[in-house]
Amino acid sequence: MRRLLMVLALAVGVAKADVTPSALFSDHAVLQSGMSVPVWGTAQAGEKVAVTIAGQTQKATAGADGRWMVRLKKLKTGGPFDMTIAGKNTVTVHDVLVGEVWVGSGQSNMAFTVSKKKASYAGLADEDAEIAAANYPQIRIFMATTAKTYEPAAEIAGSWQVCTPENVPAFSAVSYLFARDLQKELKVPVGMLVVAFGASTAESWVRREALTANPALAPMVTRFDALENFYKTHPGATTDQVPAEAKAPQTINARPGKVGPLKDPVQDQHQPTVLFNGMVHPILPYAMRGVIWYQGESITGGLAGIARYPTVMETLVKDWRSLWGEGDFPFYVVQLAALNDVSNNPLVREAQSKILALPKTGMAVTIDIGDPKDVHPHNKAPLGDRLARIALAQTYGKKIEFSGPHYLDASVTDDSVIVKFDHAAGLMAKSGALKGFQVAGPDHAFVDADATIKGDLIEVKSAKVPIPVAVRYAWANYPEGANLYNGDGLPAAPFRTDNWDASAPVEAQITGK
Repeated sequence: MRRLLMVLALAVGVAKADVTPSALFSDHAVLQSGMSVPVWGTAQAGEKVAVTIAGQTQKATAGADGRWMVRLKKLKTGGPFDMTIAGKNTVTVHDVLVGEVWVGSGQSNMAFTVSKKKASYAGLADEDAEIAAANYPQIRIFMATTAKTYEPAAEIAGSWQVCTPENVPAFSAVSYLFARDLQKELKVPVGMLVVAFGASTAESWVRREALTANPALAPMVTRFDALENFYKTHPGATTDQVPAEAKAPQTINARPGKVGPLKDPVQDQHQPTVLFNGMVHPILPYAMRGVIWYQGESITGGLAGIARYPTVMETLVKDWRSLWGEGDFPFYVVQLAALNDVSNNPLVREAQSKILALPKTGMAVTIDIGDPKDVHPHNKAPLGDRLARIALAQTYGKKIEFSGPHYLDASVTDDSVIVKFDHAAGLMAKSGALKGFQVAGPDHAFVDADATIKGDLIEVKSAKVPIPVAVRYAWANYPEGANLYNGDGLPAAPFRTDNWDASAPVEAQITGK
């Protein structure tokens, strides 16, 4: 037995001495072109490591903790290449491409796979046809394994997969469709690094230091710490025994649960920091071009959570940009689709749109491709196109339309409100007369309105409102029939011209009163 233990100890020692790259640097990887590319891993403390690819070699020495990192100089688009990582042993990474890398993150609609066979809630509307056509060897996707941790993790699990009909069923559908449309236009390799998990809140993807630095967000971390401490010090406790200081707001989608055993809050994707620690920290600072983000159905705290959401997202975007060290990289979000549920209410969509105040952001509108009964709409191909359009126009400088009609301002003329838009070339109503508009007078009571297109303007009025003051469009959880588009077939985002308190209908749905 003693001899066996000595052999095992020796084997472990040898394993620790081996040069081992992060799982991100594995066969079929895509590296970002045109910028410095960090490559990292582990080795024996003090070991010298050399990374070679495409004719250049960069060297580093493993620190006392055994970690090392090199930074490759700008790489030109191309491949496939072999990349060697050499110390006392040599690792060869095969079939590496250099092109465009994007991160896909968020909750279940980002994790949603191409095939329903990989996730019961998933599957594209035209799944079989999409899978059969998915032969794109220059597209690779890394689907990170879920990890929720209390402390920042060092390693990520997963592997790069080439886009083939055999592999695509397990890919994030939105990430795949976005990559496919980008690759077709750019004609370069595209890699997607997907870190997403169902029902996750935005704050779960933000690091502790960024949350605690903001007085409005710090209480979330305080409650989380109190709950984790209670869980550790009260084995066998039940949920009704949790002290008040450790109780956090439920998600909008949650319903009061039954009393039961208290579970580790670290494994709850609604808690702050846990997914940043487990899934974002270990991919930093993988060189990439930008982020696509699909999240919002799990905003916490009811109306208070909705009001806080723009602050959480601003914090997330600014902190991720700081941590990646690439400047203000593009960050493009998906606005929630139409759904007959309070999770997808107009105040949430309005809160999502606040991100557009930050530089190099964009928003893909999905109000027209929702499902009244399913929070996971299956018609995601238009979304892939809309995200790709934003990237092609704003990141890659292509001269294409990337947004539907966007509300600019409004003015009252006699018995009408005249609404002005940009991105309004070819303003049109799809399938009949314009629908989805409402108008209100000084009493703040909105009624359905007649809307008429006049160039890049829309005239809105109703015989029931002789003195109009404000207009709303598609202002409902599921605004059935809303059909304002521009000539490029892109839908208008829901909007309102007023700043009145619009919380009463949402609060009634949340509370059931």
